[in-house]
Amino acid sequence: MALAPDRTKYRKSQKGSRAGNAKRGATLAFGEFGLQSLTRGPMTGQQIEAARVTISRHLKRRGKLWIRVFPHKPVTKKPAEVRMGQGKGPVEFYVAVVKPGVILFELAGIPARVAREAFRLADAKLPFRCRFIVREGTAI
Repeated sequence: MALAPDRTKYRKSQKGSRAGNAKRGATLAFGEFGLQSLTRGPMTGQQIEAARVTISRHLKRRGKLWIRVFPHKPVTKKPAEVRMGQGKGPVEFYVAVVKPGVILFELAGIPARVAREAFRLADAKLPFRCRFIVREGTAI
């Protein structure tokens, strides 16, 4: 089962604005290495899980991984070939709204080249461009 909130105050939400850069969550908070988004877009729970599995497989249970994003926003869809009107469709899945600068994942306790490769593999699973960042003062 993909990531989704346990419960929400409202079942459906409006699209909202995806403009601008990240106001928070743009600095390393836990680990030594991070994967930072460079472009914007929605990130589904399945994409977060696919990236997490890729990273943990590459690390072979070494190091510590933090996931810094969570899909809180519901996305609704109406069935194909349905006429206009008749209200909003049911919730299909949940997404995390990712803006440029957001840290998606963090790693600690492993060499920089291993972290870089793990994040490179995870980046291929994501719908936007990302970059590898290192905490200041960390030896590479």
